[in-house]
Amino acid sequence: MSSEQNPTQNDGATDVTEAGGDDTAGARPRRLTYAAALSALEGIALLVGGVWILVLGLTGDPDDRQQAVTGGVTLVVLALLPLLAARGLLLRRGWSRGPAVITQIMALPVAYNLLKADSMAIPGGIALAVAAVASLVLLVNPATTRALGIKGPGRAE
Repeated sequence: MSSEQNPTQNDGATDVTEAGGDDTAGARPRRLTYAAALSALEGIALLVGGVWILVLGLTGDPDDRQQAVTGGVTLVVLALLPLLAARGLLLRRGWSRGPAVITQIMALPVAYNLLKADSMAIPGGIALAVAAVASLVLLVNPATTRALGIKGPGRAE
């Protein structure tokens, strides 16, 4: 009999880990924590920006109040994606990597446009580009993938 056909006493303990379940004995990799922190930071920045635009639109004298309110509400709603992804990453949920990666990919064109500006937006563009690239590197890291229980193509059992 092969080792796969011959059950061992510790077979139940290894099945959980191999099946992609939570490995409660293992600690969360630092890369995963850093990716969650960057995602949360981006979400908080979107939330603060959205509330700021919303408050200025309601209390100030904007050119178009409806456009200011719509922009503020849109940023507040968009902030939910990276915030939920950050929470999922901290809890080691496999679904959370997708929204986190999408957020970083959406941030790259925004950073590019900020970098092309001739204003104070250039440092913001640099910071956003660095955060997005660093997050993408952390999210596709093999240690992060293993911690989230994500298997690559052709590796499903």
